[in-house]
Amino acid sequence: MSPSHRYEIEGCEVIWAIKDDSIGNTFFDRGAAEFFLPHLTAGKCEENKPLKRLKYTVTESSSDSPKKGDTAMGGALGPDWKDGWRMKGKHDQAAHRVQVEYQCEVQEVLTREEFTRTGQTAECFPGTSRAEEQNDDWPVYVLLTNKRLYGCDFVVSATGVVPSTGPFLHNDQFSVAPDGGLRVDDHMHTSVPDVYAAGDVCTASWEPAPQWFQMRLWSQARQMGSYAAKCMVADRDGEDIDMDFCFELFAHVTKFFNYKIVLLGRYNAQGLGKDYELLLRCTKGLEYVKVVLQAGRMQGAVLIGDTDLEETFENLIVNGMDLSPYGEDLLDPNIDIEDYFD
Repeated sequence: MSPSHRYEIEGCEVIWAIKDDSIGNTFFDRGAAEFFLPHLTAGKCEENKPLKRLKYTVTESSSDSPKKGDTAMGGALGPDWKDGWRMKGKHDQAAHRVQVEYQCEVQEVLTREEFTRTGQTAECFPGTSRAEEQNDDWPVYVLLTNKRLYGCDFVVSATGVVPSTGPFLHNDQFSVAPDGGLRVDDHMHTSVPDVYAAGDVCTASWEPAPQWFQMRLWSQARQMGSYAAKCMVADRDGEDIDMDFCFELFAHVTKFFNYKIVLLGRYNAQGLGKDYELLLRCTKGLEYVKVVLQAGRMQGAVLIGDTDLEETFENLIVNGMDLSPYGEDLLDPNIDIEDYFD
């Protein structure tokens, strides 16, 4: 589960084990993590806004003689999988309780029988006494690398994305990148003629734009898939097409704890070495803005909350405008920079 989905679940206790020293480490620095921490146990704000993302449906095959094992396949879950689900546990409390175990991983998952044979005692949820514990007999137990042992109803494991290229590697025709993905060029061609790849299974092997990098996210996979389709049609018709604009700038929009999140460019200074500076603006409970500058030019940004700065910052990053004369005034809340740079 993402931090946002932990926030959505009510009436439950959650043990969150992470290998890093702050939450959301893939996306945020420690400053942004501190901004979100109070929301781990806060009640959620109900919203019934219409979804703006495309919706897809999948139907069973209409073939009169389907092959054995055929099933309808769907797309990636995306951020909206939980809509329509009742996200509430059995506890009476309206909110939820979350215990974060930092810098550790799951060492072992034990069944009830395996746990009994160890002769150990499971820890109570932090802040709960043994008398208050509603269940001493759990269906599964988890031993963490920090030696803490917890009983729980179920385990959700988030282990990242690994390219699943096994079915394609029965011969040596495909060129494979060090991360295990199929190498593709700037028109999504693999090393095998007339075979294209897009999404998590591939590795972008062209010289990327300065503010773009591959990150195996559902949004980027969708962009790659759309662009690959255009490349196939262009190749069939013998036409040349330019690389899609989405590969000019890394951009990802999502929600954490009901806050709008916009990540732009080298938002965590990826690949910039140590020669960069950060500008920060934070209003507790309202917004968090981080800008990455190098040689006076904006290289990336993290926008949390309704900042209305994404379009302006996107243009500043792509245009490479020298922002040195503005200094810290760039994030002055009393200056409408959206209007200024329009």
